[in-house]
Amino acid sequence: MRILFLSAANSIHTVRWVNAFAENGHEVHLAYNSDHAPQANNINKRVVQHKLKYSGFLAYYLNSKEMKTLFKKVSPQIVNAHYASGYGTLARISKLKPLILSVWGSDVYDFPYQSKIKMKILKRNLCFADKIASTSNCMAKKVKEILGAKSVDIAITPFGVDLKKFQKGKKKDSLDFITIGNVKALNPLYGISDLIISIRLLKDNLEKENMQNVSDRIRLFIYGEGNQKDELIELTKKYNLQNSITFKGKIPNSEVPKALKQFDIFCATSIKESFGVALVEAMAMSLPVVATDAEGFKEVVVDEITGIIVEKENPVSIANGLKRLVLNEELRRKMGEEGRIRVEEYYNWTNNVDTMERLYDGIISAQ
Repeated sequence: MRILFLSAANSIHTVRWVNAFAENGHEVHLAYNSDHAPQANNINKRVVQHKLKYSGFLAYYLNSKEMKTLFKKVSPQIVNAHYASGYGTLARISKLKPLILSVWGSDVYDFPYQSKIKMKILKRNLCFADKIASTSNCMAKKVKEILGAKSVDIAITPFGVDLKKFQKGKKKDSLDFITIGNVKALNPLYGISDLIISIRLLKDNLEKENMQNVSDRIRLFIYGEGNQKDELIELTKKYNLQNSITFKGKIPNSEVPKALKQFDIFCATSIKESFGVALVEAMAMSLPVVATDAEGFKEVVVDEITGIIVEKENPVSIANGLKRLVLNEELRRKMGEEGRIRVEEYYNWTNNVDTMERLYDGIISAQ
């Protein structure tokens, strides 16, 4: 089929979707605002890229004339706009049909609550689409809440992992450390400061219980960059954790499996999440997880089976969850194995792409 994507080419989510359909033999076109150009040469060469003239928020309106011309030229059988508040606006203004609108997270959790005008824009975009797609049930529920229509049929299209790339391997650490890891942007939304404080509490608790040897073995690796980095480094110094915490910097998605092989436990401390790709990746590697009770995380993690759900913005709760896994190697192994099973059942990327492909076929057939 001939598919036109409207999405940011500098997002790994976009790259994975367009590459998957190109690899499956479809004719794939990708249109994006000029400030969303790919940052690396990671888009399949078979994907036809269309860099639109304008950038910034107004580009979703200013690029509509060029988008209409491109639409006539490409004549796609289906259009998939990713991110309802931005590219959803461009698709609506350009009158692109048939349209599947994929919601991502902040476009429905944050954008519409910033002003009445933005709420109106989002509702118009959602109502214009022939079909709405969501990576999670909790985000689909949020969309229904916005539309005030519980009966709206929203397709669930999980964003899973390549099980050949993400699979358990021998831990790449010859020293006898218990390594806790996190892979996330260093921004307040992801609660990394709570994670750092929880490590201090965890070590203090172990030492009070005469387990200094266990406390000394704990390491936290933090992968990512963001506007909170300097603050987090200072917090690490404040709690005298320089020997226990290492900031590893940002890595490309292709390097994530290698990073995860260093971990014994994955800990995600977000305040808000619409899904949980990082958790899915960790579980695919047979890692037990400690995750906050953000909506998206609770959908991915089965509490007490594949991991431990703890209270968000609560370092004491996070520390207690980590302590259980730090002190119980058998529990780590069991939860890790259950996590892999869950990913194989629900978040196998090949199956996820097939689900989206069937959705496309259904919309095309209905025209």
